[in-house]
Amino acid sequence: MRVSHHPDYSIRLPDGHPFPMSKYALIRQILLEREVLAAGDICEPQEAPLALLGLVHAPQYLDKLALGGLTLIEQRRLGVPWSAHLWRRSRLAVQGTLDAARRALSEGLSGNLAGGTHHAFADHGEGFCVLNDVAVAIRALQADRAIERTLVVDLDVHHGNGTAAIFAGDPSVFTFSMHGERNYPTEKPPSTLDVGLRDGTSDAEYLALLDSSLERIRGGFRADLVFYLAGVDVAAGDRYGRLALSDDGIRARDRRVLEMARAAGLPLVLTMAGGYAASPRRTAELHAIAFEQAAAAVRGPS
Repeated sequence: MRVSHHPDYSIRLPDGHPFPMSKYALIRQILLEREVLAAGDICEPQEAPLALLGLVHAPQYLDKLALGGLTLIEQRRLGVPWSAHLWRRSRLAVQGTLDAARRALSEGLSGNLAGGTHHAFADHGEGFCVLNDVAVAIRALQADRAIERTLVVDLDVHHGNGTAAIFAGDPSVFTFSMHGERNYPTEKPPSTLDVGLRDGTSDAEYLALLDSSLERIRGGFRADLVFYLAGVDVAAGDRYGRLALSDDGIRARDRRVLEMARAAGLPLVLTMAGGYAASPRRTAELHAIAFEQAAAAVRGPS
C-alpha cells in the first residue's frame, strides 16, 4: 500500500499548544519500524495549487491564507496561529489526499499520513482545520470525471461540520458522521447520515451502531470511491474525546470499514483526522492501527 507523506506535514507551533503536530512524523517512523510500510511506499506530494483549492474554498479565504490576512478572531476560531509554514503544510496535506485518491482508483487502497480536516468550511477554518482536503479531492476527481459519486465515512469523534456544509444538498456525495453528540462543534450541519453517541460509549455499543449504519448505507447509496476519516479521538482517555473505545475496539472499527469497501469492490482512501491521547507517540500509535489494518487487507490471508 502506498501512502502520501511529507516532512513538512509537521510544523512548529507555540510551546504548550494542544495539537500534537509531531504525530505526523511519528506515524511514519512507527509504520516503517513495524514494516507496515517500506520507504518506497511513501510518496511526497507537492503543494496543492490555488486553482485546485478554489474548487471548494472561497477566493477571499484563500487570499487571507496566502497573504497572512486572517484576523486574530479568525485565528482563534481556527485554533492555530497563521504562518507561511501552516499555509504550506495545509496545501501539502490537501495534495496528499488527492494523490492518495488517485492511487486508490488505480490500486484499490491508498492513504495519507495526514488529512481528514473536516472542520474546514468553504470560507473559513476552525477546529485545527485550515483546508478541507477530502472535499477538495472529491471536487477535483469529479471535475476530471474520474468519479461521480462518493461516500465519506467520518469516524472522528467530532462531527464533520465543514464537510457536511460543503456537500449539503449534493446527492453525489454521501456524508456519514458518527460522533459524540454532546461534543464539539456545538452547531452540527446535517450530514446525509448522522449518528450521535452518548458520552462514555464503549466498544460493543459503538460497533453495533457502526454495523447498522454501514448496512444502511450499503443498501441505499451507490459510490465510486470511499474516503475514510479514521480519527482516533474515540479512544478511552483522549483529551477531547469523551468516548471509551479500546485499542481492540478501534482495530475492529477500522477493519469493518475496510471490509465494507472491499466487499463492495470500492477503492478506499484512508486519512488520519484527529487524536489527542496522552502523548504524541501514543496518538501516533493509535493512528497506526488503521494503516496496519489496511496493509493487512492488501496482503490478504497469510
